[in-house]
Amino acid sequence: MSVESKSQRAYRFIRERIDDGQYVPGYRLVLAQIAGELDVSVVPVREAIRRLEAEGLVTFERNVGAQVALIKETEYLHTMQTLALVEGFATSLTAPYLTPEQLGRARAINDEMRRTLEDFEPHRFTELNLEFHAVLFEGCPNPHVLDLVHRGWNRMRVLRDSSFSFVPGRARASVEEHERIVDLIEQGADALEIELAARQHRTATLDAVLAYQADHKPAGAPATEAVAT
Repeated sequence: MSVESKSQRAYRFIRERIDDGQYVPGYRLVLAQIAGELDVSVVPVREAIRRLEAEGLVTFERNVGAQVALIKETEYLHTMQTLALVEGFATSLTAPYLTPEQLGRARAINDEMRRTLEDFEPHRFTELNLEFHAVLFEGCPNPHVLDLVHRGWNRMRVLRDSSFSFVPGRARASVEEHERIVDLIEQGADALEIELAARQHRTATLDAVLAYQADHKPAGAPATEAVAT
């Protein structure tokens, strides 16, 4: 069994913190600080950051240094806009077929999401968020629409695991919006009302992310260059 090199250890250390949301998009990676935490020189840390840069997870800017990468604004924007449309429609199509047991399951998941707010874990919250929405759209009777929803969620995973890691205030609002969507379905609301509620729920997250990006854009960056996911 091979021994993990210092460079590999530094890579794993940084990568895990990016994946679990401790290092959010735009977070500055200070080589000396990370080296001190790992009790190594800055050389293996620099090697690890170069590897992460090659993978597109880290960027390096003159006078700024290394930071957790942002992604192309248009890529995130288009993915979220499309997902808002297709998931909203899928939810409205599925609504008449959801059983009391399934709605109870959705509420139970949302209650668990509410509990995570006390000791917030963005990665876990995101997992539960998908579970919640899956209850409401997986029974969609239109397989083509459902396929588009799956593609949208998979694309979001590629862009970044969680938006809630850097807009945690959005998580609390999201839980309340979930409750309203389930209420509408239980009440037998009009399909369009359910679709719009689900769509607006998605676009509210997009708006929060764009607001964060505007506040944290590096000086001199083009207006449509990058956005956190």
